[in-house]
This record gives sequence, C-alpha cells and structure tokens, in this order.
Amino acid sequence: MTLPMDDLETLRARIDETDRRLLETLAARLAQVAEVGRLKARGAPFLRDLDREARLLARVEAISRELGLDPFRATEIFREIIAMSVKVQEEALLDRKVKERALGNARRVAFQGAEGAYSHLAARKYFGDREGAMEFCGFQTFVRALREAESGAAGYAFLPIENTTAGSINETYDLLRHTDLKIVGEEILEVRHCLLALPGASLLGITRVVSHPQALAQCSHFLTELSGVTAVPFIDTAEAARHVKETGDPALAAIASEEAGQHHGLEVLRRDVADQEENWTRFVVVSTVAITPDPRIPTKTSLVFSTPHRHGALAHCLNLLDAHGLNLTKLESRPVPRHPWEYLFYVDFEGAETEDAATRAIAALSAECPYLKVLGSYPARTTKKGRVDRLPQGTP
Repeated sequence: MTLPMDDLETLRARIDETDRRLLETLAARLAQVAEVGRLKARGAPFLRDLDREARLLARVEAISRELGLDPFRATEIFREIIAMSVKVQEEALLDRKVKERALGNARRVAFQGAEGAYSHLAARKYFGDREGAMEFCGFQTFVRALREAESGAAGYAFLPIENTTAGSINETYDLLRHTDLKIVGEEILEVRHCLLALPGASLLGITRVVSHPQALAQCSHFLTELSGVTAVPFIDTAEAARHVKETGDPALAAIASEEAGQHHGLEVLRRDVADQEENWTRFVVVSTVAITPDPRIPTKTSLVFSTPHRHGALAHCLNLLDAHGLNLTKLESRPVPRHPWEYLFYVDFEGAETEDAATRAIAALSAECPYLKVLGSYPARTTKKGRVDRLPQGTP
C-alpha cells in the first residue's frame, strides 16, 4: 500500500511543528539554567553538581524505557544538553559578554581555513551560545589568523594544538610562545572525514582525491583500497571541497567534513573514512579579551619554560610543580631554535595561575628557569572535572 503524498506531507508538517516545540522547550530550559548560573554567581560554592547530573541521566534512562524510547540514545542527547547547560552557567560566571561589548571587534573570530574547515566547526561549537552574534573569518595560515587577533582586527584566534592520531601541532606551540595574546579557552572536536564529490559522481569513477596532507595520512588505509586513485595534497580540507566544486570534474573527490561538502553542494560518497574511529582535535582560543576564571569553574593553566643546561634540571622543575600539589595534564618538549640539543617545555596543569598553589609554584619555577612564560588560564574541557564532551576511548 502506497501512502498518499498529501498524508505524507501532513505528517511531515506535524513533525516539523513538534521539532520546533522541542527546540523551544530546550531554549526555555537553558534560560532557566542561566538563572541558576546567575544565582550561583552570587555565592554558591560550586558550578557543577555531578551527583545531580548522574541522577538526571538515570531518570532520563528510566523514563525512556517507560516511553519505549532507545535509552542509550536518549541519554546521549541529555549528555549534550548538560554540556550546553554547563557552557551557559560558565558564561554567567565569567560575564565575558560585558567585557566583549567594550571591544569593537570582539565578535570576530579568526581561524585557519575556509567555511566548513574543522577549525571553523570547532569555533562555532565553542561560541555556540552566541554563534549568531559572532563573525567567523577564515585565513590561509595560522600566522595570518593570529595576526588578526594581535592587531585587534579580530577578538579571538582559534588554533588547533593537538590531534589524537597526528599528535601535537608544533606550529601552534611555536606561535603561542611569540605572541602577547593569552589562551582564554579550549575546545575539542571529533573529526569525521568524508569522501565528497560532485552530485552524480560514483566511487568507481574517482581517479584523484585532494585534501590536506594530514587528512590524507589519516585516511591512508581507505585510499589504498581505492584502485587507481591518486592522493593529491591540498592547502586545506575545506578548500579541497571548494576545488572539487570549481573544477567540475566528476573524477575528482575531496576528503573533508560533511559540512564543507554541504556548503559547496557536494555529495557524500563515503562517511567516516579515517583509519581510526576515534579522531579528535583540541583547539585553543587566544585573545586580548582577558578573563579571570571563576574559582568554581574547572580551570587549566598552560606555560612554557626552559631549564638550566644541567643534569636532572627538568625533573627538578617538575618536582617543584608536584611539591605545590599541581596536577599536570600535559608535558610537551620542543627544540630551542638555534640552540642544538636544548629544549623548551610546554606544561598544562589543573588550576588557575591566580590560585595560591599555582602562584607559588610559578614563582619557584621562575627562580630556577632561564625563561618562563604563562600562556594563560582558562576553563578546561579535557580534564576530568571540566569535561562536557564524550572524550575518546581510553582518555583518563
């Protein structure tokens, strides 16, 4: 039996109305959450109540079963709602919007790449609660994006700093050391590579695939399985999608985000083509818009230092941090330019630089190290206390 099209369109219209009511209900919930955040700003000693969150998820699971819904997917939806709620409360505590209004270009966000690039998607995620008020500006290089923020032409620069499959992004570490901007935030994004081509193109007809070299490397197994296909490095994943559109060649495909494909009118030939299922990138947000993290917000501090050129110097410096009770979340070494076999060390630890323990530890390090620079303190997204996302499997 074929369903009459009039009935189908009527049902779809009713679904659209239900979807809108769902979103209106979510908006009302977040407005209530913002009120909770403002109340907490007046004196509550905590930001998150993990016990309440656990009870909420348990209640969602039970109600889902009662209503005949998939309890796993319903719980995942509410995990995202909790993540949105945490961001709303953090903004209430930071009161960052007041500071931004004093800066003419604070709403502009500079990133490397084009619309649909992973940096663009991560920036939209980070500023999600006020995305409509932000202007996202893509540039060809990390340096250009950073310079926009340094000159005041943009309020923020958004830079990738590490990937779970490719490791640290060394250029970003080097740029952070030479800028006066501070890290004011971090964001993580799950990278989901897709094979994109012109409408009507077929997988069997593809002869060349263009993308950023790192994306090609992350999809090497998939590309090897495509007979007679040549991988061609390109400046950026989103630009690769644009290139496919502009050439009009049905034998040409790009590896990029699905959003980049949608923006350029391409079709997805294959989703999730990366070699590893878990592929996440961490980004840092740098700005002249200074913040002072509220003590109730789980915070991280990043700094870089060099050690005296003597045996055991690094161990001594790390012991100083440990002696002050600081929990390190990352340690990265980079060679010192023009000084063979000497290294700079980038460290992330939990807590804000304004906290007593951190202040004393940084002072002790400064007395020992020839060079030390605090890169910033900011709300954490990759620590146990600061998580709002489902992180890769195996993340401690």
